Amino acid sequence: MAAQFRRVQFTPDLMPSDVIGHTFFDAATSRFITRQGPVFTNLLLADEINRAPAKTQSALLEAMQERQVTLEGSTIELPRPFMVLATQNPIEQEGTYPLPEAQLDRFLFKIRIDYPSAEEEGRLTQYVLDGKTGADLDVAGVATVLQPETLIKLQQSTAMVTTDDRVIAYAVAIVRATREAPLLAAGAGPRGSIALVRASRAKALGEGRGFATPDDVKAVALPALRHRVAPSADAEIEGLTADTLLMSILDRVPAPRA
Repeated sequence: MAAQFRRVQFTPDLMPSDVIGHTFFDAATSRFITRQGPVFTNLLLADEINRAPAKTQSALLEAMQERQVTLEGSTIELPRPFMVLATQNPIEQEGTYPLPEAQLDRFLFKIRIDYPSAEEEGRLTQYVLDGKTGADLDVAGVATVLQPETLIKLQQSTAMVTTDDRVIAYAVAIVRATREAPLLAAGAGPRGSIALVRASRAKALGEGRGFATPDDVKAVALPALRHRVAPSADAEIEGLTADTLLMSILDRVPAPRA
């Protein structure tokens, strides 16, 4: 994507001003100057976001929800399009912080990246060792396939995908079922319903359809909801994960077929 990209390495000593920016007094000009932080971009990569405390993570809340940043009482709009991509280390616990629920709820998807298959790992190993040293990374074959203006038009087109009232009701029923599931300590909020419908529209558009179906909703349910629910202590003792519990809900909630 031919857009502006910035990366922030989240660490325990990272401050909110390191993300959104700050205002300082310039003695040379005798006036205050606003220095915008890396959040003022099209695509922001928050690397290992769970290594920063909640105070710093909360610096992204206004940006992700309202596409704006407030600095010293002044509201500044962010460039369009604006997206946040975050990575999270799910293994190490030392030196990491849990993400606040309000922060998690603002991400559309949570995508799990598991180990590659034996065949994929073999191809990966062969590619990395094929005449390359450890520091080499050949990106010459990476080409621009999307302009920011095109992305905005795609987002607008996604919003125009037809969604039957029964499909919306199905998405809402799934989300409401997470609040009543006995093995879930916390269910998804209204943003979960919105995320389900938005993602199902995007899936339909990606497949060349102008309408969303219940199957589209089911296809995006796990990445759209797994970070919005929390298994109870009993569920964790039984070895049940958020994905397992969500799959059982999808099996129980009837989908409209007429």
